[in-house]
Amino acid sequence: MCRSIRTLRPPITSEVNDEDIRAAALQYVRKISGFRAPAAHNREVFDQAVDAVAAATQELLDGLQVRGSAAVHRQ
Repeated sequence: MCRSIRTLRPPITSEVNDEDIRAAALQYVRKISGFRAPAAHNREVFDQAVDAVAAATQELLDGLQVRGSAAVHRQ
């Protein structure tokens, strides 16, 4: 589905910042909605979806435990 979204979890990468998470969330919402840039009347719900996906992504990354690697938690 979103093949060009890079992996954000260790051991692939341990350096994930808010910009990486937001970019992945934006790409996901664009793919699901079918809009690269929403019309003005859809902007608010589009932006809310990006925020929700970014928050869920952060929660997921914070909770994942990868076997064989030291725990990497963002603060």
